Amino acid sequence: MTESASPPSTHLPTIADVFRRRHEAGRAALIPYICAGFPDAETSLALLRQAADAGADVIELGIPFSDPLADGPTIQRASFQALERGMTAEGALALLRQFREDHDTPVVLFTYLNPIHRYGMDRFVEAARDAGAQGLLITDLPVGADPELEAAVRRGGLDLIRLLAPTTTPARIPRVGESGSGFLYYISRTGVTGARTELRTELAREVEAIREHVSLPLAVGFGISTPEQAALVAKLADGVVVGSALVEAVETGGVEAGGAFLRSLRQAMDQRE
Repeated sequence: MTESASPPSTHLPTIADVFRRRHEAGRAALIPYICAGFPDAETSLALLRQAADAGADVIELGIPFSDPLADGPTIQRASFQALERGMTAEGALALLRQFREDHDTPVVLFTYLNPIHRYGMDRFVEAARDAGAQGLLITDLPVGADPELEAAVRRGGLDLIRLLAPTTTPARIPRVGESGSGFLYYISRTGVTGARTELRTELAREVEAIREHVSLPLAVGFGISTPEQAALVAKLADGVVVGSALVEAVETGGVEAGGAFLRSLRQAMDQRE
């Protein structure tokens, strides 16, 4: 296990830096997902900035893809709209470069294998690093499935964010942890992404079991949609990931509503008992 890859730029905080600071403060990291190009490029850039200003510790910047099998209807809808308006992998990197002009919040690029292979593996990793990304999360890259790509990510100085799920066997958890860096993303339920009205009762036990096998920070996502849920997860895990609920907030009220939603999560997560 590698705590963090080399930072893409010495003046940017690493993902490990962020989680370390939050841990020392007794707080969890807030990790919103933003689809590049949704509802359009200009708005998604504004949302990136709004998220950072609202207290996001790490941002997942999704590269829209035409066949997002891991994503539920809300993020699928956002991805398709972004694609219809011309967003590409290069366009997402251009948004990140613009974001880097005035913000240093760590960014993890969230994508599937196909856009990377189409872009060119080594070329994509280099371009992502140069644009200011700190990490890469590839939803359809299981541990050991593509050692060449895994090695390219590490050579490029990016953290490789790994996924764990309720179906991950105890024997496999240490291998997943050892192959990742930055943090581990625990998918809190089976199925696809999407806001839920309640969390699974088994979540606390599952997080505790994972911690017995790994030392990387553990972020939990899939289904978190309210400040109350975020606060609950923040007591269990090192990070809280929110995606579909943020997309829905932007759909109904624009960037300002998205920022207000994230500020409500941040406040709830930081509330002391």
